[in-house]
Amino acid sequence: MFWVYMGVIMLLPLYAQFKVKSTYNKYVRIRSTSGMTGAEVARMILDHNGLHDVKVVESKGFLSDHYNPLTKIVALSPQNYHEASVAGTAVAAHEVGHAIQDKEAYAFLRFRHRLAPVANITSNASWIFIIIGLVAQSMNSLLGIGILLMAVGVLFQIVTLPVEFNASSRAMNQIVELGIIRNEEEPHAKKVLSAAAMTYVAATAVAVLELLRLVLIFTNRND
Repeated sequence: MFWVYMGVIMLLPLYAQFKVKSTYNKYVRIRSTSGMTGAEVARMILDHNGLHDVKVVESKGFLSDHYNPLTKIVALSPQNYHEASVAGTAVAAHEVGHAIQDKEAYAFLRFRHRLAPVANITSNASWIFIIIGLVAQSMNSLLGIGILLMAVGVLFQIVTLPVEFNASSRAMNQIVELGIIRNEEEPHAKKVLSAAAMTYVAATAVAVLELLRLVLIFTNRND
């Protein structure tokens, strides 16, 4: 059972990373029929939704695309920013989806933003208590504290899932509504977005499994 568990938490994230990279690399080679770069796609959707104050900039690194709600900036990785591809179109639209969520005060996005600084602290601190609690069985209460702190980080990852899926749904609606992609390109764009979402699902699944494992250890010690 232990080896099955280890296999899942090690192989699932690796598979998700492989899937997103292979899918992206496939569709980034396919030029979009609109001929619009990711930057142009992002700008068009932003303007269509009245988000003229949100800037579109180039970020550094492979698939470093993100939206910063504090600075109101959509940052696209170099390839997506400069090139016209199906993958770049999907990714750019997805990040703008977050900007639209921000504008509309999407509940899960707001909750995630409030939870983020707390989760960063508790996630790092949790392992100090967990390691001490696991090594010194007489200090099982510290393991319990570590589990509670870890649970905040797990909650953050769970809340991230509806935020990401909703952004992808908004992205598809926008690029179809504005005629940025044609019908035959829709399945390709969906594959890119689905593969990207898998990384969040895998990370959340691993986090939940690890939390459950520690809860079982804590419970068994108290029996």
